[in-house]
Amino acid sequence: MKHAWVYILLCADGSYYTGCTTNLAQRIRQHETGMFRGYTYTRRPVKLMWCGGCPDIRDAIATEKQIKNW
Repeated sequence: MKHAWVYILLCADGSYYTGCTTNLAQRIRQHETGMFRGYTYTRRPVKLMWCGGCPDIRDAIATEKQIKNW
């Protein structure tokens, strides 16, 4: 069973955002509604382009960092 997720969003300006979470559906809703004033806040709407499951949040964080270094 997957307990954490890494995800990539396509933002309205054509840029990408990579993040990780333990509750993917909730986190995507937070991005879509602008709940937090982070990177995606002024780049809405966002579209989920990819997500991958990880056994735990530590693995998800490591994968997110790897993707951001590509």
